[in-house]
Amino acid sequence: MIELPTDLPADLVPLSWLLGVWEGTGVIDYGDHAYTGEFTHRVSFSHDGGDYLNYSAEAWLHGTGDSSERIRLVAEMGYWRLSRSATDADPGPGLLPPSAPAAARTADDVERQRNPEGGFDIEAVIVHSDGVSELYLGQIRGPRIDIATDAVVRTAGAKTYAAATRMYGLVENHLLWAWDIAALGHELGAHASARLARAE
Repeated sequence: MIELPTDLPADLVPLSWLLGVWEGTGVIDYGDHAYTGEFTHRVSFSHDGGDYLNYSAEAWLHGTGDSSERIRLVAEMGYWRLSRSATDADPGPGLLPPSAPAAARTADDVERQRNPEGGFDIEAVIVHSDGVSELYLGQIRGPRIDIATDAVVRTAGAKTYAAATRMYGLVENHLLWAWDIAALGHELGAHASARLARAE
């Protein structure tokens, strides 16, 4: 059973089922870069009072021996939020303070953001430890999230990576996800998937 906090900003309520630390295993298979065995994945969604979720994730591929042989695959950090236009009551850009007083957003304010499909438009900014940054756009409908990259930026030394889609779903109290990528000269295709349980 998932217990949701009662002190969340209204904008986080549609995303609230993601909150917590999730751990589990998954499989990787992409183009001619297939791996046998599973990888271990740990994902964290938290909030600090803002209108966004903090996101972090780590993944390891295990060798044939003990856990000391594990290979770190990637670490990610980012922010997830409902899509809405910034107003004068929002801070930024940079360190600029708001230029108008902020009024607390209500559940009714958030409800007015529903899209024609009955969900909410969302955005996620994710930065990878290997020099790739992604801006995802998509939607959340109940316990399912579908997002696709709107922009990908990579450092000169990063491997070729052009686009991605991700799907997250809450199924029987497990976080299931699938990640498709277009990378290393391949078209967009299945890359990795995992089943994660909420950590104690």
